[in-house]
Amino acid sequence: MIDLFNALALGLLALLPLINPPTTVAVFLAFSAQLSREEKNKQAFLTALYVFIIMTITYYLGEIIMGVFSISIPGLRMAGGGILMIIGLKMLFPQPHPPVASGTSKEESTNFAFIPLAMPMTAGPGTIAMIISSAATIKTNTVFPSWVLLIAPPLIFIITGLILWGCLRSADFIVKKTGKSGIDAISRLMGFLLICMGVQFAINGSVEIVQGIINTNAHLLRSP
Repeated sequence: MIDLFNALALGLLALLPLINPPTTVAVFLAFSAQLSREEKNKQAFLTALYVFIIMTITYYLGEIIMGVFSISIPGLRMAGGGILMIIGLKMLFPQPHPPVASGTSKEESTNFAFIPLAMPMTAGPGTIAMIISSAATIKTNTVFPSWVLLIAPPLIFIITGLILWGCLRSADFIVKKTGKSGIDAISRLMGFLLICMGVQFAINGSVEIVQGIINTNAHLLRSP
């Protein structure tokens, strides 16, 4: 059991900084300002559920899926960065909420749990890259028993989802303390930060691509 607890601790220490629940809570506040408590709770649950599903699929099938579609980690970073920049611009320069079209439910018009909260805000390129690399490393791991390596990953993902869900559920407390003007300020601030994060994701992806080209050319030059 000690081995299991150690594996869980290591996994959570690696995932939680990437998941970054406080940042997700701030974005959640911006998107859920007009929702009722029940709707907020539903979006919080769906966000945590989607994050758990994304992490689980990434761990067991991520390397295969990316290989089938020839998707590289730099490409994933650049795509995620583009999405974050678009969402950030909408938050920084919000448009008046249009009336809900006939035949479209309010639930459909306010479903932001998957995009952007779960993907790419929480379970984004960095998280996916870390999980895929960890899955590959675990195959040759000899530190933990095999049964621990079998049980620990899904437990880590479940605990991470529960922590995120608890943080999002506490958003109402933050709303009471900040008020509507505070939420608007948080929304614009997070929009700016999302743009910065998106640009940085795109830069990191570009740097990785250039570095890969340089390494390939250097290898070719050294080859006889």
